Amino acid sequence: MRVENMKNRAGQPVIGGRRKMLPVAMLAITCNGAAWAQGATAPTEASDVFAAAPEAQPTQTSPAPAPPATSQSMARPPAGRQPGSVDTVQQDTVVVTGTRTTTKASQSLTPVDVISGAQLQATGQSSLRDALVKLSPSISRETYAGDTAQLTDALSLHGLTPDHVLVLVNGKRRHTTANIALDGGLNQGSTGVDVDMIPVGLIDHIEILRDGASAQYGSDAIAGVINIILKKNSRGGTLQTTTGQTYAGDGLKNGESANIGLNLGDRGYLDLAAEYDRQNHTVRTGPDDNFGEFQPGHGFRNPIEGDPASTRESVGFNAGYYLGDDVELYGFGTYAHRDAQAYQNYRAPSVLPTVYPNGFVPTETVNENDYSVTAGVKGQNLLGWSWDLSTTYGGDHDGMGLTDSANTGLYAAQGFTPTSFRLVTVSNTQLTNNLDFSRAFHLPLLAAPVNVSFGVEQRRETYTIGSGDEYSYLLGGAQALPGLAPVSASDNSRNVLGTYIDLSTHLAPKWTVDLAGRFEHYSDVGDTHNGKISTRYDFTPQIAVRGSVSTGFRAPSLAEEYYSNVNVSPASVSGLLAANSAAARLIGAQSLKPEESTNYNVGLVLTPVKNLNLTIDAYQIDIRNRIVEGGTASGQAAIAAMGAAGLSVPGTVPASAVSASYFTNGASTRTRGIDLTGTYHTGFGEYGQVDWDLGVNINNTSVKHVSAGANGQPELNAQQIGWLSTSTPKNKIIIGGTWHSGKWGVTLHETRYGSTSSQETYIVGPNAFSTTQFLHFENAARYITDLEVRYDVTNKFQIAVGANNLFNVYPNKLPYEAQLEGSQYDSFASTIGENGGFYYLRARYQF
Repeated sequence: MRVENMKNRAGQPVIGGRRKMLPVAMLAITCNGAAWAQGATAPTEASDVFAAAPEAQPTQTSPAPAPPATSQSMARPPAGRQPGSVDTVQQDTVVVTGTRTTTKASQSLTPVDVISGAQLQATGQSSLRDALVKLSPSISRETYAGDTAQLTDALSLHGLTPDHVLVLVNGKRRHTTANIALDGGLNQGSTGVDVDMIPVGLIDHIEILRDGASAQYGSDAIAGVINIILKKNSRGGTLQTTTGQTYAGDGLKNGESANIGLNLGDRGYLDLAAEYDRQNHTVRTGPDDNFGEFQPGHGFRNPIEGDPASTRESVGFNAGYYLGDDVELYGFGTYAHRDAQAYQNYRAPSVLPTVYPNGFVPTETVNENDYSVTAGVKGQNLLGWSWDLSTTYGGDHDGMGLTDSANTGLYAAQGFTPTSFRLVTVSNTQLTNNLDFSRAFHLPLLAAPVNVSFGVEQRRETYTIGSGDEYSYLLGGAQALPGLAPVSASDNSRNVLGTYIDLSTHLAPKWTVDLAGRFEHYSDVGDTHNGKISTRYDFTPQIAVRGSVSTGFRAPSLAEEYYSNVNVSPASVSGLLAANSAAARLIGAQSLKPEESTNYNVGLVLTPVKNLNLTIDAYQIDIRNRIVEGGTASGQAAIAAMGAAGLSVPGTVPASAVSASYFTNGASTRTRGIDLTGTYHTGFGEYGQVDWDLGVNINNTSVKHVSAGANGQPELNAQQIGWLSTSTPKNKIIIGGTWHSGKWGVTLHETRYGSTSSQETYIVGPNAFSTTQFLHFENAARYITDLEVRYDVTNKFQIAVGANNLFNVYPNKLPYEAQLEGSQYDSFASTIGENGGFYYLRARYQF
């Protein structure tokens, strides 16, 4: 993107309504998003756009004045470089995540990675989540979440769940998805933020705080914070199209995006973006013993394993307007609509021959509307205080359905059945009001002023569960996913009130300390208070140490407290009961409590030689009362409990293959790991330059304690313990770089995903569908190569071709005894994905 600074009529930059000289920006190198200084000190004036954007600072206002209109802060390409090139050399970005003062990424007290919009685009991914997985070794995802969870794009940090990651947009809390992840795995029960509902073309950069931050931002920040900073352009724009498909010939993807920056009367900016994304099905299921081998020319009889088809449209805006020298009105928002379809297990012709003589494949659908809008006003001098008053309202509404299905019980009783059903509607809303103040106080004996920040936050959350149509749940319900009966529908809400204080200063010229404390009251689960201390000492410009200790919490989501459902395959039935329901108490459930955590982080920041930057951070995250799906019962006890919840169990499935569970504070876990990032910039004269990067995450989670239910039985079995502790890679390594010379650019990265293991359900033999006996499975480490080649046809037009998983690598296949209905990969632990190689072509025009 071009860098266009707002100017007054004399052609000088305008800042806060006054003429000022812009500071000289020093170059830095970005490694998987980590920006490090090249020997410059931070400018005293916060004229960098990030420092001058108080709305981008989580729950606070910036202590420095902001310009009435500004452009994004990415540096101009060096001489000889084309504007369209992916440039990993940029300013040592001022970050606003994990701090309430003006701080560069290279000087942060806690580890913060910065990922630019250009880096996101260079991955070739149409999904923001998948782009982040490619760029950050600390971020992962489930490759095939199963059932409704396939239809939401959530991510994990440091091997924890999406619920342990707080997502902010311009520093304001983002609402979560209403679609709860079910059907097992690490992410079971999570309703994390679906980051793909935000247009990528609207994103300037992303800041990833890899440290617990509940004391600063509240619930959900146990693993860290992802802060999505939107563009603030006053002119220019981009048009882009990307098309690709898998090596296997399916999964065609097409993405179109556009964004434009507008000048609001030389006193503000308006950035607009729109995006369209289409993805076709992929199918990776193997032969299915229930229905025989795959027959050439007849297609896959059971296409359940693979990616869903989806169509997503999204729009967004980011705006600011100055009423005077130091008072700004601002606002931003997004709206997205998604239609998606996921295949379920194939049903043989014998199931309903009069309606489906060739058998049928029920297809799960979602019609989703996601929205968010923030409005605020902020200023720099209210009796000496900076201040920020804002309101954010957002929500997500999902209508789940089935097509190409049938209610066989209804057909047997009355001689007819619909083939399409409305299964359930789920929706959530979140209304958040923030008032924040900050000011610097000069005290004697201290090397620097004491920065004082404090504020209050009021939040109202709702979660509504609507029943399906009556034919979806009567007499055994619809095939694949019976609908929700009215007895399980509910309308739930809670109120949250929180307050915080944050103090930071230099105890000595080279020693920085930050103290934060937060108190919150939840109307449903009570009070919580948390604290954090962070510190850093710079021995020399080349060597610094940093560390933090904090406590954290995560309140149970309303979905975890109130959601119930049943999943039916041709061979088994599994039900989820609302944790606070009488039905769940029949099999041992108790009321949910908030999770509590203690986080430790210690790091080393090194610049041993010019252009070489290294950081090493070790962390430990202890979580108590961790909320998991547990308390599994089977047989007649499960059938009775599901009946009490109004959930239907088809009589065609034997009782031994029926199970029921609920969400519970079932475990205490400890996650330990090390993050290593490194960058090195080399120049080759007329042959161009290379920005090398390295990212390493070593991560291990152990289950320290398993709770007992009200019936005295352990809440978790060996399979569920494995999902928590061994289903994510023990290590992930990303190494590579970007070469650019003239009009050409090449990005090459090699990623190693460490091994995983899990306890698989037997589907044959004496232990078939047992909830106590499992088959141990090891998923070996895999290497993935990603390559992109770019060419700037003109100064404004660029084309690129690339491949993700260049050498078409697949995960290990499950043993025969665990391949349920032909599913041949461990979907919960196959971190490299099941689709194999993917190639794409991209064209971008900038104006």
